[in-house]
Amino acid sequence: MYLKTLNLRQFRNYQDQNVEFTAAKTILVGNNAQGKSNLLEAVELLATLRSHRMTRDRDLVQEGEAIAQIDATLERQTGVSDLTLTLRRNGRRSVALNGESIRRQMDFLGVLNAVQFSSLDLELVRGGPEGRRNWLDTLLIQLEPVYAHILQQYNHVLRQRNAFLKRHVETLDATSLQSELALWDAQLATTGTRVIRRRDRAIQRLAPIATTWHGSISGSTEVLQIKYVPNIPLEDNQPEEVQQAFLAKIQQRAVAEMHQGTTLVGPHRDEIELTINQTPARQYGSQGQQRTLVLALKLAELQLIEEVVKEPPLLLLDDVLAELDLSRQNQLLDAIQDRFQTLITTTHLGSFDSQWLKSSQILFVKAGEIIRQ
Repeated sequence: MYLKTLNLRQFRNYQDQNVEFTAAKTILVGNNAQGKSNLLEAVELLATLRSHRMTRDRDLVQEGEAIAQIDATLERQTGVSDLTLTLRRNGRRSVALNGESIRRQMDFLGVLNAVQFSSLDLELVRGGPEGRRNWLDTLLIQLEPVYAHILQQYNHVLRQRNAFLKRHVETLDATSLQSELALWDAQLATTGTRVIRRRDRAIQRLAPIATTWHGSISGSTEVLQIKYVPNIPLEDNQPEEVQQAFLAKIQQRAVAEMHQGTTLVGPHRDEIELTINQTPARQYGSQGQQRTLVLALKLAELQLIEEVVKEPPLLLLDDVLAELDLSRQNQLLDAIQDRFQTLITTTHLGSFDSQWLKSSQILFVKAGEIIRQ
């Protein structure tokens, strides 16, 4: 797949900017806070309808404006598509494909696929479980767009159940309240089971690919293992079994939930364990080793998406070369070659050899404007 054009209107610090991509690799050069990452974020939003930097749409709309719009032209083996995402400061976003408005946003997902790799991704190893869950969910949305809807359903039930527990934390012993809680339990188990099963399947597919990449980057001196550790015991990935285990665990934690007024059981408490040579990666070794792990994860994402959608996704590298030493930089650049259309941000061109510079489109970014040289 090939991103031909991108137009940003009132998005972040871009007033009205059109970019035409003329090479498989585009290097965006500029000082910090000029808008390089904002451009990559726009592409990420078209791919996943999520931003890893911001949770609220109003933060993406330019100050003083009511709406922002991202338009793109994408070429795939199946033909050319025009994508439009409209973000509103005080309202719902909307999406359109080839000029036609799309009611269900999940029908927009899967048109453009992209893997984002930024310096923030190092938190995948060092940070808490929530970051790893978000990473896995974002990957899953691209592998299986219906997952966006499944996750939304689960989060909706979770919020409602939490509100119910908070409201009735003092009186939950009453029989009438117990029967209402049982209805929320059943919905939580049904929607949560769908999330757990898909996360489990995704890790089963991703883990061996990441382990292979990690062996290759580390010169086979270290063994990476990725393990999905759901909050519900998962003997067998069959819906009935998972659901039964879910309800049994809710019963076990019922007293604690009533005391705390919050839901303690479900995929919102899952963990993805990353170990190197059987030691937890966050406690293991140097920043360099943690970077090798994240690089292996990202290369595995690229490969898995390509296997599933049958076309190479875009690769968005946000200021990541500065975080990698020379040998890891070379591993990454060798893996990319011209196989993936790649957008790279950097503050200077010193990280690239002359061959790369020759075959890349180079754009300079300054205060929300893109200048060709």
